[in-house]
Amino acid sequence: MSKEILSPNYIFETSWEVCNKVGGIYTVLSTRAKTLQESFPDRIIFIGPDFWQEQPCPYFREDSSLLSQWQWEAKEQGLLVRVGRWTVPGEPIAVLVDFRPYFSQKNDIYTQLWQHYGVDSLHAYGDYDEASMFSYAAALVAESLYGHLTSTGSAADGFVYHANEWMCGLGALYLNYKVPQIATIFTTHATSIGRSIAGNQKPLYDYLFAYNGDQMAGELNMQSKHSIEKQTAHHVDCFTTVSDITANECLELLDKPVDVVLPNGFDDSFVPKGSAFTRKRNLARRKMLQVANALLGEQLGDDTIIVSTSGRYEFRNKGIDVFVEAMNRLLRDRNLQRPVLAFIVVPGWVGEPRKDLQQRLENGGTFDTPLEVPQVTHWLHNMGHDNVLNMMKFYDMHNRHEDQVKVIFLPCYLDGHDGIMNLSYYDVVLGNDLCIYPSYYEPWGYTPLEAVAFRVPCITTDLAGFGLWANKEFGHEGRLDDGVRVIHRTDYNYSEVADLIKDTVSEFSAMTPRQVEACRKNAGQLSKRALWSHFITYYYQAYDIALRKARERVQTRQQ
Repeated sequence: MSKEILSPNYIFETSWEVCNKVGGIYTVLSTRAKTLQESFPDRIIFIGPDFWQEQPCPYFREDSSLLSQWQWEAKEQGLLVRVGRWTVPGEPIAVLVDFRPYFSQKNDIYTQLWQHYGVDSLHAYGDYDEASMFSYAAALVAESLYGHLTSTGSAADGFVYHANEWMCGLGALYLNYKVPQIATIFTTHATSIGRSIAGNQKPLYDYLFAYNGDQMAGELNMQSKHSIEKQTAHHVDCFTTVSDITANECLELLDKPVDVVLPNGFDDSFVPKGSAFTRKRNLARRKMLQVANALLGEQLGDDTIIVSTSGRYEFRNKGIDVFVEAMNRLLRDRNLQRPVLAFIVVPGWVGEPRKDLQQRLENGGTFDTPLEVPQVTHWLHNMGHDNVLNMMKFYDMHNRHEDQVKVIFLPCYLDGHDGIMNLSYYDVVLGNDLCIYPSYYEPWGYTPLEAVAFRVPCITTDLAGFGLWANKEFGHEGRLDDGVRVIHRTDYNYSEVADLIKDTVSEFSAMTPRQVEACRKNAGQLSKRALWSHFITYYYQAYDIALRKARERVQTRQQ
């Protein structure tokens, strides 16, 4: 007879990106919230950092009636919290905590961490202290909530604390020690040392079996981040990551196999339907062409293929370098059937939107001369040292009139208020014909998943967790007509990858409207297989593993 799966009464989930839009983890948590809220209504409680204090947080709506009794208790205990709802689908409860008061206790906290778990905080610098103080504050919130809820009738053994990334490891270890009844889960979305090896131009994959994580942490000055991540992985009740590729990395660099892989799903409730989809897509295309025409002094027509890449500004890890390389090679490709407009949507050290470009967009009309520096929509603080602009300059990519391929760097977060595009990221994505994400280091890969959810075919690599998953779903290496072209990438085949991207864009340019539509349909269908409604089952496995371990621990301590 199969054993019954243990299910939590309450889940406390914490991340630096709860109600704080920084990167991909925000998307993971905010899209999953609706599915968990449906299964555990108001019993999933997210804990995030309060950066706003007196100011309103754009992703959070305060509500004094939620957990009102506990809010008083928290205040009595000296916790500076705000309780409300995260304004994402499902609107789960969120607690924002001010972690600044704990800096004065930092040395004592680190000493206890060393004594109990051997975590090395001596080499801390930069964001380590800030993240650790937040993690400590989040654990105090969970400890306080646990005390309140169990005193008001909840069973003592049905609580899960889910910590995301090394930034939240300290809190998971604190609870493991102080409140053993709470089951702990730790998810690393990318190992800090693996990301660092890749970002420092070292070959990660061929030598993964030979790297010693502790040794590399010393070499790359990552001792403290690596230490908290490794010790958390070894001591929590359930250790998880987001893809098979990162599971291998965890085994080799953290010396710990994961208990379960939690692939990142998607909630498609904000993908527009029917005529709204068509209207938004047409609007996005019109706007992207309008911006390009004003910047370049060109009249790019409706037959233009719009492609883009996006993500964090990790020039090598996200494959931004190989994207520019591919577009440069495409300039000389005789098989290209239609003009290509390529956007690099990556937040750089942005200064301000260009006044000259704003003026042209306001005036409207047509222009026959390009603006100065026709490769960028916003001025940057580091124009002379920017990787994208320098690579384009090196290759003499100046968006000349005769060039069939035009490349534009859009170096800001698309929140609808950037001053040039003034559309949200999702509203821009659905205007693309093809999205390209040739990542070298990508534990999962939300950008290609988001693209296919908006029925935009994409190119990715098998060094991205999503690319590996897509290959598994197709039963073969993903092709363009599948909706996702998955390119084989290694430590050393950069040039081959650039050529394959170039060839795939050329192939796309020769497709008939019917072929393109089939391609878009297949992309959309693949995204349906990655909905949270399918992937949430892996979380139930993690909860079960963690709750069983916690139960054993409590029984052992009671004996």
